Amino acid sequence: MESTTDLLAQARAWLDDDPDETTRAELATLLERVEGGDHDAQAELGDRFAGFLEFGTAGLRGALGAGPNRMNRAVVIRTAAGLTAYLTKRLTAEGDRTPGPAVVIGFDARHNSDVFARDTAAVVEAAGGRAMVLPRPLPTPVLAFAIRHLGADAGVMVTASHNPPQDNGYKVYLGDGSQIVPPADTDISAEIAAVRSVAEVPRADDGWVTLGDEVLEAYLDAAVAVLDPASPRDLSVVHTALHGVGSDVVLEAFRRAGFATPAPVVSQQQPDPDFPTVAFPNPEEAGAIDAALELAGELRPDLVIANDPDADRCALAVDDHGTWRMLRGDEVGALLGHHVIQRGRAGGDRDVLARSIVSSRLLGAMAEAAGLRAQETLTGFKWIGRVEGLAYGYEEALGYCVDPARVPDKDGVTAALLAAELAATLKAEGRTLLDVLDELAVRHGVHQTDAFSVRVSDLSQLAPVMARLREEPPADLGGTTVTSTVDLAAGSEGLPPTDGVRFLLEDSTRVIVRPSGTEPKLKVYLEAVVPVDGADGLADARTEATRRLAAVRAAMEELTRV
Repeated sequence: MESTTDLLAQARAWLDDDPDETTRAELATLLERVEGGDHDAQAELGDRFAGFLEFGTAGLRGALGAGPNRMNRAVVIRTAAGLTAYLTKRLTAEGDRTPGPAVVIGFDARHNSDVFARDTAAVVEAAGGRAMVLPRPLPTPVLAFAIRHLGADAGVMVTASHNPPQDNGYKVYLGDGSQIVPPADTDISAEIAAVRSVAEVPRADDGWVTLGDEVLEAYLDAAVAVLDPASPRDLSVVHTALHGVGSDVVLEAFRRAGFATPAPVVSQQQPDPDFPTVAFPNPEEAGAIDAALELAGELRPDLVIANDPDADRCALAVDDHGTWRMLRGDEVGALLGHHVIQRGRAGGDRDVLARSIVSSRLLGAMAEAAGLRAQETLTGFKWIGRVEGLAYGYEEALGYCVDPARVPDKDGVTAALLAAELAATLKAEGRTLLDVLDELAVRHGVHQTDAFSVRVSDLSQLAPVMARLREEPPADLGGTTVTSTVDLAAGSEGLPPTDGVRFLLEDSTRVIVRPSGTEPKLKVYLEAVVPVDGADGLADARTEATRRLAAVRAAMEELTRV
């Protein structure tokens, strides 16, 4: 009973400090239900006050709603105050005597994104800093570009990327344009925790700068510059923005580059925070690009391109003997890496091709064959974007960095342009993207990947599964001996510790299991590598890779049951 009393007292204190009338009313209603003996309401209240929404290397991300364990104005204001305090202390320690940190702020079209952006600007200005807000909902890559372009000390992007409609998020970048990594995340968290109430956080009524289109114009110029001006442009494209903010920017980038304007999926072209035509606004999810494939069936374009809602990811679909097939993220990663190598974009001071630990090993083989350096990083562009000498980097979750000097982050716009350039070049030669994938497989072996997720309602359900894999690792998977088990939490091959387990089988099949950093699910990544005996042996090698993956997947599905 005392715990209920404490919970109610905590909730009432939060209610009194909440600056937003909508979330105040929501919380007041929930309190009334709890006080009336509603047990479901009490469980809901307990979850909302289970702790402060954790600030990590991905910033904040969570469901919208009242309470410290939700995304709302009170949480955002506290976070902005903590971030500003961190930046001010860092600048002071570095001997910078400017009045305060310069922070550029972007936002997408999700519910309350513009409100959270304004609150952040108000906090930065009141603390003596300089806040610069992008003029309207724009892709995350535009914000990542703007940080370096404007010489800001940090950037904030209000977005939940490809999460469901009820979520929003708060992504933080430092002045070099890269996402935060430890110990910056814990240092910022400490400053957030030091904020005792929203009421004590000064907020300016105005004074921040609302930027014009000059930053977007500069970004578009830089995006088009990733292409060879002399490369072919004869290509027809269908594009979907999945109700996000990418359509106008992508279509304009293609127009400026000299391509025919992509045909948009009209029903998904305009930003809509409710994402009405998709069950989940992520190109990776089944059914997400069905509307684009249906339009492709009518128009028969050369290529289908899909961006996620904040346009930092890019998916491709191609005509595979009369059937439209979405390429896996690793396939696109290899294709873009191949094009970067062929175009001579890798070399000199930028001679590293980087991939995340869960991405295909094919890029490493390609780099070695080309005399370039290969590097493996932890999952996430907060790590890939920081690789010294980076020429190109990708992760299998549809994230590609093709212009690291300007945007050291995944960028779905420039990735789409580079993919289109490759497709148009191949079209002029009478070849296709699938032909290149075949050639890479013959040269370096079939690198076939698969993945599946185990979704849960409560993150605590994942810990027992991970503990079981660590304490009782399998001796074999799908009938093949496991030769190596590595607990990634202890650090591996020079990488920082991360929550995950890696198994390597005697036939070079690799399995990695890790909890998602942004969603309540466990992710399992599989890769089979099979040598190819000449072009005639390609079909047999792929059949063998498929067999190996199916056997290992079945075993892992059993081992990861919640």
